[in-house]
Amino acid sequence: MTTPRLPTDYHFRLRDSLVGAQMLFVAFGALVLVPLLTGLDPNVALFTAGVGTLVFQIVTRGQVPIFLASSFAFIAPIIYGVQTWGSAATMGGLAVVGLIYLLLGTVVKLRGVQVISRLFPPIVTGPVIMVIGLILAPVAVHMANGRSGDGSLVLVAQSEALVVAGVALVVTIAVSLVARGMLRLVPILCGLTAGYLLALAFGMVDFTPVREAPWFAIPSFVLPTWNTAAVLYMIPVALAPAIEHFGDVLAISSVTGKDYLKKPGIHRTLFGDGLATALAACLGGPPNTTYSEVTGAVTLTRAFNPAVMTWAALTAVLLAFVGKLGALLQTVPVPVMGGILVLLFGAIAVVGLNTLVVSGENLLEARNLSIIALIIVFGMGGMVADFGVVTFSGIGLAAVVGVLLNLILPGRKNLPPEAQVDPVALSASDL
Repeated sequence: MTTPRLPTDYHFRLRDSLVGAQMLFVAFGALVLVPLLTGLDPNVALFTAGVGTLVFQIVTRGQVPIFLASSFAFIAPIIYGVQTWGSAATMGGLAVVGLIYLLLGTVVKLRGVQVISRLFPPIVTGPVIMVIGLILAPVAVHMANGRSGDGSLVLVAQSEALVVAGVALVVTIAVSLVARGMLRLVPILCGLTAGYLLALAFGMVDFTPVREAPWFAIPSFVLPTWNTAAVLYMIPVALAPAIEHFGDVLAISSVTGKDYLKKPGIHRTLFGDGLATALAACLGGPPNTTYSEVTGAVTLTRAFNPAVMTWAALTAVLLAFVGKLGALLQTVPVPVMGGILVLLFGAIAVVGLNTLVVSGENLLEARNLSIIALIIVFGMGGMVADFGVVTFSGIGLAAVVGVLLNLILPGRKNLPPEAQVDPVALSASDL
């Protein structure tokens, strides 16, 4: 008895438009959270998510039912980059990250997926992912207490801020644990809504920007500029989303019953992700990544037709030009976001820890201990390596040190194929 072939062929039909809008709804909370946290324009993020998904579909020949949107892995680097070099230079660094994905795709096509696993084994990616989450912990705490991300400004009274942040946090956890069906896929959106309504009752929300904003407005696109320091800082951060990408492609393959690693090929999906990320950065949007919560929605709805994601992408592009929507999103008070981020950034750190645990490595072995210890301390401690023309620090330095130590320290092991690519996804569904 053979397994029936699932209907994954591309069929663009008007009747799928509502299903596509539903897919965007599932991704919406995580999609807009990244620009709200990093100071980018949420309308630009909507536009680049939509266009990026369309680019991904063209590159993969419309074969993979997946949606691309803002990557959580780049929150800390974007915040640091904007503060250090400005938005345009940060976008230039992120555009190069997209090109790195194209390079990785080329390497995979020529040498196979195992070469990526040898460069970025769990002993390197795990602690780097942990650093990405932990380095943001102070930002989450400051915001939950009603302060700006760096703690320098008091925006909301602490007593009220903690109540609002607590409600947003509790609702997010509750939905992720006890909700069923589609509701379970949108814990962040539910937490944002609950916290926002309470903040509204406390008088924390000012609707003046919404009233003044036009209904139709072109998003505030930002063109990138070249800054060598920003580029070198961003490049190493790309390894975490690259590993995430493999996991998401494996997940959607399992759901639909098709092996997308072979057709259209993981190199094509990397190309699509890379081009989408480069395009987003060239317009002032956050890097794109494959959204695993949308894969969960595909599982529930059995909407295997990739054209559904075309409708989701078109809906995102149309909403990007609604000026009042962007203004409304920017009225979300700091404590609401802070409450959710307390969980989210911790969850990212746990994903990194889980990557180490499932690898089955002895973490106390001298080689492994050295790699993990230096990645965490260099990343969390603010170590800076200044070589004059080139300066590495923070997450970037931690990633570079981890990769180099793994290559040069003796006693390196060849992991079995099933342990080489761990299906880890840094997205809201990990909550």
